[in-house]
Amino acid sequence: MSAPDVAGSLPELLDLVSASARVEEGRFVVVDETRLRAGGITTLAWTATFAEDPGLVEAARWMIREASEALGAPSASIHELYMARGRGEVSGFTVPAVNLRTQVFDMAAAMCRAAQSIDAGTIVFELARSEQEYTYQRPGEYLTSVLAGCISAGWRGPVFIQGDHYQFNAKKYAADPEGTAEAIRRLTSEALRVGYGNIDIDSSTLVDLSFPTVDEQQRTNYERAAEITALIRDEEPQGMTVSVGGEIGEVGKQDSTEQELRAYLDGYRRELDVRAGESVVGLSKVSVQTGTSHGGVPLPGGGVADVKLDFGTLERLSAVCREYGLAGAVQHGASTLPDELFHRFPEVETAEIHLATGFQNLLYDHPAFPADLRSEMEEWCRVNAADERKHGESEDVFLYKTRKKALGPFKRALWDLPTKDEILAAQEAKLRYLFQQLGITGNRAMVQRYVRPPRRSHPAPGSLREAVAAGE
Repeated sequence: MSAPDVAGSLPELLDLVSASARVEEGRFVVVDETRLRAGGITTLAWTATFAEDPGLVEAARWMIREASEALGAPSASIHELYMARGRGEVSGFTVPAVNLRTQVFDMAAAMCRAAQSIDAGTIVFELARSEQEYTYQRPGEYLTSVLAGCISAGWRGPVFIQGDHYQFNAKKYAADPEGTAEAIRRLTSEALRVGYGNIDIDSSTLVDLSFPTVDEQQRTNYERAAEITALIRDEEPQGMTVSVGGEIGEVGKQDSTEQELRAYLDGYRRELDVRAGESVVGLSKVSVQTGTSHGGVPLPGGGVADVKLDFGTLERLSAVCREYGLAGAVQHGASTLPDELFHRFPEVETAEIHLATGFQNLLYDHPAFPADLRSEMEEWCRVNAADERKHGESEDVFLYKTRKKALGPFKRALWDLPTKDEILAAQEAKLRYLFQQLGITGNRAMVQRYVRPPRRSHPAPGSLREAVAAGE
């Protein structure tokens, strides 16, 4: 299988996609939708991701965003649907949010095909702050890769793209609180500017259990969450209420309590009222800790340790969230859980569940993954992540914990993987199964009822307009 084209210049890009789309008077025009979905969008995606000319990348990203609007698959916020859930108008399902760390174009398409096969509409594509660093994906690249994948799969409807774990680093915060907060503000503004409709603020790392009262323990957490929410409300595009998530318990630490959740939500609302006014919209959900850890706990010799996930706590905290008008609680670190547990999440009315490492594992450990590439990536980890090896740690555990760091350096090889079709088929089957277990079958009409993003168009980059004019 030959690798898709990566244009070397703007004239070449325009020529490569000319059979499916063109640019006229600064507008993106679909010439042949079938050809655009079947091939033109792939060229745009690979150029947007791998071209070296910044002007060329900007043009390809603009064309993808405009194509998503023209073909009815725009980036959108899930906020209104979550508010409907908070009002009790919809229930009985858990929204899957999948962290796409690599092969984003193809994985987004696989997610869409899996959802379309069961008429589901509530799927979220997300990337955490930490993930964007080691996978070499800034928000602008991630958003357009997802949109392009959705277009290629024939998706019609809102596309929910989420900034996951916009997290305050506790050690850096202790040394430089304002500098750390400014980094989160800049990232949030960047994500909004390129078109994200959903942002999860994770200041739970700042919870200090040494204080005597729960309010004091959560105070810095809810103050910073309110601060970033006020920024989002000030910068979000007209006609879109960005879905904002908060977090009260750092994943992998002790389980969250109802007292903590109420202290956080009450304090957050007070702080947001002061910063932005009583009429300003707040959170739509809150992430809690119920026993999982990100990536699971690897075992020497392979495998992941079983966890005791507390569904009772998850059910109670989701109910408390809905008392406050939110959709419910969010479960992190769930992709390595046993398959037979996933039907439990909608049963206890979990609002959203985040899935990441399990799909990375399915890529790395698939029989069709080239052995030579795996060996090369593992050697990269031994050399470049050596400082992360703990004393006495087995080789299997070290590689399991660090192999995600190789996804960025090997991004092009993974996108162009000659055996990827077989691996993607397995990913798609797994996605379909989890979507069914999470109760989202048949809810596309529900999404259409509550989420109606306005049509948006953005000015074409000057370099693209010049290239079009020069070719006329």
